[in-house]
Amino acid sequence: MIDEQEIRRASILVIDDAPANLALIAGILSAANYTKVTVTADPVEALDLFDAGGVDLILLDLNLPEMNSLELMEKFRALDFEFQPPVLVLTGQCDRHRRLQALRGGAQDILSKPFDTDEVLSRVHNLLEMHLAHKLLKSYNTQLEVAVRDRTRKLLRTQAEIVQRLGYAAEFRDTETGEHTIRVGRYSHLLARQIGLSNEESEQILYAAPMHDIGKIGIPDDVLLKPARLNGEEWAVMKTHTTIGARILEGGSNQLLKSACTIALTHHEKWDGSGYPSALKGENIPLHGRIVAVADVFDALTLYRPYKPAWSTEDARRYINQMAGAHFDPVLVEAFNDSWDQIASIQRQYADKKPISHYNEAWLDKIGPAEARL
Repeated sequence: MIDEQEIRRASILVIDDAPANLALIAGILSAANYTKVTVTADPVEALDLFDAGGVDLILLDLNLPEMNSLELMEKFRALDFEFQPPVLVLTGQCDRHRRLQALRGGAQDILSKPFDTDEVLSRVHNLLEMHLAHKLLKSYNTQLEVAVRDRTRKLLRTQAEIVQRLGYAAEFRDTETGEHTIRVGRYSHLLARQIGLSNEESEQILYAAPMHDIGKIGIPDDVLLKPARLNGEEWAVMKTHTTIGARILEGGSNQLLKSACTIALTHHEKWDGSGYPSALKGENIPLHGRIVAVADVFDALTLYRPYKPAWSTEDARRYINQMAGAHFDPVLVEAFNDSWDQIASIQRQYADKKPISHYNEAWLDKIGPAEARL
């Protein structure tokens, strides 16, 4: 319910070429305690007053000599304010065609001359109450939408924090640091934005990507922490971290968990179909998995682990490019190259807090990238 005092404080614009009519309406409204009544006989001035904003109701003479009232209403609408004020047309004509023209032209109501004081006040009151109620409802809905977005974002961040910490839990078993998961999330988010994914989907990948190796929780220590080359049986066990991760995350209705589940399962698939666990090929590999594959391999190559030294950044970058169309989606490798400055910045910002050894070709020749447990 709109407060009566608020209705009386509403801004009313009266447009009529007859000074007597202007004085009469202004007097009626003033006597009823309407405090913001502006009158004018000039349609051009009326447009300026309207354009200045804040008008809640327009009383408009249907027969203006200098500008057609229908044309004036069209100009009002063209200004396209969020809350267009209602128009109450004033007319001394009873011609049905003209009255219909006014209503079809945007008028909300018609007031006949000579004016009846009670009718003027009733129609003005009703139109103002409707208009102010609409503004109040719109304002409330806007505030509600902002509050819902804020709550949703806070909920997403809370969920993301839980998801990320689960990812850290898996990573700590292997590297004793969580920086790898942070960098993979940041790289993945950057690649998602680079290829044109929406802010919402890119942010989802940012929060889901750190869960890519959650399945390592289920890998025995004698395999996961072995400081040497894995044999065939051990490698088969190691590869199950993808399906274990998917089983941990599957079944949730939350989009973040759905993305994390997809990433956990598919981030070791390869563009040429030689990856695991399902030997998916090309675009049959979900996009989120393809994105994280690039981010994860790049970072894992540059990361020191007990069973391997770290590659230099440039050698890891070169490897990513060499594997375009084989291991990686070529479009994502192009995005990787286009984002190189930002990738290097992320690498510096979230660098590991412990010293790393350096890549050497002898190690690569002896063990090979496939045995790096990427």
